[in-house]
Amino acid sequence: MERDDRIAKFWLDPIRLQSSGGFSRNEMARIQSIISEHQIQLKEAWHAYFHD
Repeated sequence: MERDDRIAKFWLDPIRLQSSGGFSRNEMARIQSIISEHQIQLKEAWHAYFHD
């Protein structure tokens, strides 16, 4: 996730925060929640992009 000068990097399996900067604690919780809700779709898109 990247916005303005803020960035967050998550691993998808298992979901865990790799690094972040500039997001508030509430924003990070919301970002992680969105990733959790869409983990399957995100992993499928990742594999489709890098393996096809």
